[in-house]
Amino acid sequence: VENYLQQVVDYYIECTRADNHAVREAACQCIAELAKKISSAALNPFVPTLLSTLIECFQDDSWPVRDMACVAAGSFIHSYPDQSKSSLPVLLPLFYQNLEDPISSVRQGAAIAIANVVRAYGNEILPDLISRITAAIENLKNQPEESEKYGNLETGPATYGVAKRIRDNDPDLHENQTMYSCGSLAPKMGRGGGGGGCSGGSKFKKASEPWELADGCVHLVGELANIKACESSMESLLTVIARAYTMKHYVNHISLFQTICTRILTICQSLDKRIFKSQLEQFFDLIFYCLESENGLASHAAEQCLQALATRLGPNILKGRIENYSPRYLQMYNQKVVGSCGPGGLPPPPGIPGPFTPSGGGMGGGLPGSPVHIVASRAPIRGGLPPTQSIQIPPRSGGDCQPSLGGTPT
Repeated sequence: VENYLQQVVDYYIECTRADNHAVREAACQCIAELAKKISSAALNPFVPTLLSTLIECFQDDSWPVRDMACVAAGSFIHSYPDQSKSSLPVLLPLFYQNLEDPISSVRQGAAIAIANVVRAYGNEILPDLISRITAAIENLKNQPEESEKYGNLETGPATYGVAKRIRDNDPDLHENQTMYSCGSLAPKMGRGGGGGGCSGGSKFKKASEPWELADGCVHLVGELANIKACESSMESLLTVIARAYTMKHYVNHISLFQTICTRILTICQSLDKRIFKSQLEQFFDLIFYCLESENGLASHAAEQCLQALATRLGPNILKGRIENYSPRYLQMYNQKVVGSCGPGGLPPPPGIPGPFTPSGGGMGGGLPGSPVHIVASRAPIRGGLPPTQSIQIPPRSGGDCQPSLGGTPT
């Protein structure tokens, strides 16, 4: 690739201007790979041009293109901090804009990109980030109870719920045009913010809300936990994030809490154990609020979070912390988490089924009262694996047995 780098770069830039949004997204991903896989000596002359191209892609209608452009720009800043510094005044506002995007994956990509900026410039940007994160969490008090359902959709007649314009019936718009595969969103997702579709266009984009910025900041704190230089700031940042639990007046608070549970899972694995243990109790209310929630995603995230904490801290230490904080929480933990884990309260290793119980729990069980009997095979399998289990179905009683035609028995 280095031998033909000029041609490769020219082709990637050309693809970022293609009509098809999937091609533009792939081009941004390929540009990101250049920053990671090509030697700096070979790529140095092309860095300003590639960064300029990525900045243009931030204005794309397609949110996957904007997402990938953001991640790619962050990779360039991390790999080429000196050459990228002149573009930082333009890129940072774009990163912050993506951090509050209504699309969750765009917010996650912005958090990754901003973390790469911190890796490149360290304390030059970190104090401002801490201030922004704190302000975003405090601004949750201004979150409306009901989220805005529709963004800047134009008014007027509508068909099948999509804004309809009279000019859509102009035959010139439908004849002698570029053909796309059935279901493609490419005609709606133009470059530079000129179209719409998939909640990502400038004309159909829902306005950002305070809880979405707070959600992006939670992802950002999760990414900063992986950076050693940010370790001294993590105690204060975790305290800020924990304050989100005090504001539950809005409908989407459970989505934000789910993100916090998911990020605590990763933070506890990367952050120094001493720092994390000192901040653990302030998240118990939020975690167990999600655990007993009727929202399946939030409840599952809380369960996974507690299992990760048990693995990281030790099941007995975690139980002791929970019991000291709230005996009721310990009862919930034993019922919903320990009951679904293996011995010691830890989750079973991947690929290993749960213990067999005759009433149907674990491997091979049936419903209570089922006529299916499980008999262990007598011949062990080579390699030390556990013996297989065969299923024996007893014959029906009575001499006049007719073959079953299926359906519900009567």
